[in-house]
Amino acid sequence: MTEVTLSPPREICTAEQGYVHSVETGGTLDGPGIRFVLFLNGCPLRCQYCHNPDTWLLRSGTLKKTTEILEEVKSYASFLKRAKGGLTISGGEPLMQPHFAEALFRGAKAMGLHTALDTSGALHERSPDSLFEAVDLVLLDLKAGDDETHRKVTRKPIQPTLDFAERLRKFDKPIWARFVLVPGLNDSEEQLRKVAKIISGWNRVERVEILPFHQMASYKYEELKVTYPLKGAAEATPRDVTLAWHIFSEEGVYNTRNAPKI
Repeated sequence: MTEVTLSPPREICTAEQGYVHSVETGGTLDGPGIRFVLFLNGCPLRCQYCHNPDTWLLRSGTLKKTTEILEEVKSYASFLKRAKGGLTISGGEPLMQPHFAEALFRGAKAMGLHTALDTSGALHERSPDSLFEAVDLVLLDLKAGDDETHRKVTRKPIQPTLDFAERLRKFDKPIWARFVLVPGLNDSEEQLRKVAKIISGWNRVERVEILPFHQMASYKYEELKVTYPLKGAAEATPRDVTLAWHIFSEEGVYNTRNAPKI
């Protein structure tokens, strides 16, 4: 498995520039309303079910200037406001490039746009408080309910994600909790109860999503010539998701997918 670069040279990833994977200009899944979704490169995790392995390596992205991206966002700003949307920064892991992400969020806020950060929180310790002050919503990805399973799923410990959720309390930011359900990996009743208990303890959880694992990204691994750990694995069915919600509800976590948006 290709190793990730965790500490990019400061002269490369700064508030003025960073590595970008792609842009989605009509996103409806990564925050309220219709959104400009910016996918950054670089991620320290190696989730078995990762749908974007082409974002793992920082320098496989395109180096772009902050001003260039904000000009593009600005061209959609009026529409995004009318659509009650905004800017979402995803990845990869946006906190691989914290100063770049902060500059983009601050630029979007100056346009009057809602901002959302899609993250696992794994690298939050390298991110200053000022970054999160510029974020209106955190889409927080929880991969498993305990450290052993988290390491199996991601090859990294769970504690940074838990610590990040606690850190968010002082900012009093709303959270949309996300959990990818993978049959045979993190879908046991014990796991689901642990995941639900963690989420139930987070501050200001305004929406919870159980996302079913699917095989739609398998072709990316073939193109990258990277071994796909879940090749041929069963996808999560609607029944699997329903059963997971039943367990979540028993732990006090309910299906808020259709709740009023922020």
